[in-house]
Amino acid sequence: MRIFTVPLAAIAIVAAPAAAQGNDLAAVQRFLTAAETMTANFSQTDRDGRVLTGVLTLKKPGKIRFQYEKGVPLLIVSDGKAFTFIDYSVKQVQRWPIGNSPLGVLIDPSRDISRYARVVPSPNPDVLSVEANDPKHPEFGRITMVFARDAAAPAGLMLQGWVALDSQGNRTTIRLSGQKFNAPVSDGAFRWTDPRRRGRNG
Repeated sequence: MRIFTVPLAAIAIVAAPAAAQGNDLAAVQRFLTAAETMTANFSQTDRDGRVLTGVLTLKKPGKIRFQYEKGVPLLIVSDGKAFTFIDYSVKQVQRWPIGNSPLGVLIDPSRDISRYARVVPSPNPDVLSVEANDPKHPEFGRITMVFARDAAAPAGLMLQGWVALDSQGNRTTIRLSGQKFNAPVSDGAFRWTDPRRRGRNG
């Protein structure tokens, strides 16, 4: 199960001035700093076209939870130190460091994205796409975040979703709706029950 395609927006290769790219990256950096919490509905499409839905909860630094729809025995959660993937149907648990995931860029506000991100040119001035990856660690994959310019959102940007590509070339698209920012989120939202010890309580 991959967590992170169908493109979110049609992207054309159009030259963009370096100054404009710098301004856009700075705006994304401000968004990543300003959006301390977020809740949203998500729709996840994997490389085979399978679609799953659920609720995303995010709290910085380092915490995120993908609570899948009823009947899907999966949970993905980060407690601030590591991502955990739980498959309750087979009582399987996998963990990996936040820094090893392309999603780290979303939940670590201390990262300077100007060092490893670039603006992806778009023919739509109201859409901003930014691709981020660590060139020193291609095995960590890459993520393309898609924003809509929205004066009411943090830093004037509304995160619409992202496309993640892992080192094996597997693409996963996440689309968001009903985004809400900076409301209180309890740390308890990122707890999980280990199915190897107890029954499911995800």
